[in-house]
Amino acid sequence: MMKAFQDYYPDNVAQCYGCGSNNHHGHQIKTHWEGEESVTRFTPEPYHTAVPGYAYGGLIASLIDCHSTGTAAAAMYRSEGREMDTLPPFRFVTGSLHVDYLKPTPIDGVLELRGRVKEIKGRKVIVETTVFAQGVATARGEVVAVQMPESFGNN
Repeated sequence: MMKAFQDYYPDNVAQCYGCGSNNHHGHQIKTHWEGEESVTRFTPEPYHTAVPGYAYGGLIASLIDCHSTGTAAAAMYRSEGREMDTLPPFRFVTGSLHVDYLKPTPIDGVLELRGRVKEIKGRKVIVETTVFAQGVATARGEVVAVQMPESFGNN
């Protein structure tokens, strides 16, 4: 099986609540390429409820956020023709996050996030991600992801 983008994060930056494999209380999302789109599938838990039957908006925002920063890193490697385990590493943090909630997101079932890179410019990557529930778009977000300095996370 192909490794997810997040599987390449070194331990010192794998603590994120949304995408860190070392955060056992977090979402631990896994993102892969499907052609030119990045894809994450996530199943909400009952504690992600906003109102009965629907997911909390903060969950949706955090999924879009981490899906997009992972996509930014993978896109930067791809743009340079490099494998994700090569040095120097590309890791991204959120410079800005904008989310439009298109309709309530049902909590029962798998959510699919599909991202596409809108722009790579210097140390910034802009990613647009759409959340689908049962094939229906329920939220769309845009993240400006900024490449973190190599010293970030080395405390």
